[in-house]
Amino acid sequence: MSSQPQGVDLSTLSVQQLSALQARLSQELEHLSSSYQRLRAAQSRFRDCIRSIQDGVKGKSGETPLLIPLTTSLYVPATLASPSAPDSSAPSSGSTVLVDVGTGFYVEKSPEDGIKFYKGKVDDLTKNLSEIEKAVGGKNENLRIIEEVLRQKMLAEQASGSGTNRAQVPATA
Repeated sequence: MSSQPQGVDLSTLSVQQLSALQARLSQELEHLSSSYQRLRAAQSRFRDCIRSIQDGVKGKSGETPLLIPLTTSLYVPATLASPSAPDSSAPSSGSTVLVDVGTGFYVEKSPEDGIKFYKGKVDDLTKNLSEIEKAVGGKNENLRIIEEVLRQKMLAEQASGSGTNRAQVPATA
């Protein structure tokens, strides 16, 4: 048995089968497009995280005012703690950030490690987006071919259908 998918001769399919295949491909394209948009949004959020670490933590003193989100619509005012300020809850190695690693878990990392983590996420998403773009391109080409074969079959049916109708209609003189 070969593991490669077998091709189907589209000319052997009926108009109904071609229409069903066209609908399925259109649905798959819609799903891939929405997935693509969600991945782009996630990639943008990770880039925002990198920018937030770079702009909000690195090189800023404890005088920088911030708004910390508690929910999507509730924020509290805060300031960044200075790395040199004595704080019993902060590690002695300097400033840290909490990184969302998914499913509600957060890990404390240095700003540099936080940036590296999010850059890795952005790179992974870039690869996934590239794969989705290739899949969309292939499915678009398949859909175009199916639509062309379907159009040709429908025109052939119309031509043969109108030809038989003419033959069945008695000529009146």
